[in-house]
Amino acid sequence: MTKKWEDKRFYSLNYFLRHKFGCKVIKISLDAGFSCPNRDGTISRGGCIFCSERGSGDFAGSREFSIHQQFENIKSLMNNKWKNGKYIAYFQAYTNTYGPVEVLREKYYEAMNQENVVGIAIATRPDCLSEQVLDLLEELNNKIYVWVELGLQTSNENTAIKINRGYNLETFEKAVKSLRKRKIDIVVHTIFGLPGENENDMLNTIKYISNKDIQGIKFHLLHLMKNTPLVNLYNKGQLKFLEKQQYIDIVCKSITLLPKSIVIHRLTGDAPRKLLIGPLWSLKKWEILNSIDNTLEQRDWYQGQNYDGLYYSTNSF
Repeated sequence: MTKKWEDKRFYSLNYFLRHKFGCKVIKISLDAGFSCPNRDGTISRGGCIFCSERGSGDFAGSREFSIHQQFENIKSLMNNKWKNGKYIAYFQAYTNTYGPVEVLREKYYEAMNQENVVGIAIATRPDCLSEQVLDLLEELNNKIYVWVELGLQTSNENTAIKINRGYNLETFEKAVKSLRKRKIDIVVHTIFGLPGENENDMLNTIKYISNKDIQGIKFHLLHLMKNTPLVNLYNKGQLKFLEKQQYIDIVCKSITLLPKSIVIHRLTGDAPRKLLIGPLWSLKKWEILNSIDNTLEQRDWYQGQNYDGLYYSTNSF
C-alpha cells in the first residue's frame, strides 16, 4: 500500500515539524561569522569548488549584525508570510563548529534564547567535530532540539577529490558515529550534477546514505555561480548541466531508495539570480517541486518503495 505523509509521497520536513511542535515552524538562516578550514589554508584555500563567497549562506543574515539582530531582522520579514509559528535557528554560512568552543557556546546560546525558538540547526563539516565541540553539541541537545548538517555531497571518492571536498568517507562515517553516540540527529547534504558524475553515481550516493544512521537529507542541484572555482571547469567544457527532467527523475528515484524514517529537508537548492550562471531552469523552483510531486503520483512511487538496506534508521526526531 502506498505510504502518504498527508498530501506527500515522502516524509517532508514540514510534515515532521508540524507533528513535532504542533504548528508552523520557520527556519531563520544565520551567519555567525565563522570561516572554513577548506578556505583559510588549514586544509585548502580554494574551498569546495561550487561554494559561493558567502560559504553557501547567500540567503542568511549578515555577519555584520549580532545573532539577535539577524534573527529579529529575518523574523520580521517572515512574519509578512506567517503570522504565527515557532522558529529553528539555522547556522548556515560556512563551517559552524569551526571556532573556539567558548565562542561557539556564546553564539548557540544567543540563538537558543531568542523568543519562540524550538530548535537549533548547525551546518558544518565532519572534520570539524572535536570532542570538545561534540560535548557542547550534546549539552545543547539536552536543552533544546538540535540537528547537525553534514555536507557529504557524494559518496564517490574520486568526485570528492575533484570538487576539493577535503575529507574522505572514513571521516564522514566517524562523524556520524560520534554524533549518534550523543543522540544528535544528522542531516546529510547531497548534490546532483557534480562534474563527471552520471546517474548511477548519484543514486549510489543515495544508497550509501540510506544505510547510514542518519535522520534527514537535503537534495541539491549543482548551481554554477560567479566567482567560484567551478567556473574554471565550465569554461574548459568539463561541466555539463543536468536538464530539468533529468534532475526530477533522479530525485524521484532517490526518494524511493530512502527508508521511510529519513526526513527529506529539501528537494532542490537556491542560488541568487544575480550570481547564477546555470542551469537557469533552476530559478523556477516551484515548477520543479510541483513536477516532483506530479511525477511521484503518476508513477505511483513513494519513499521507501525500493529501500532494501539491512539497516533501518531509527528516527529520533
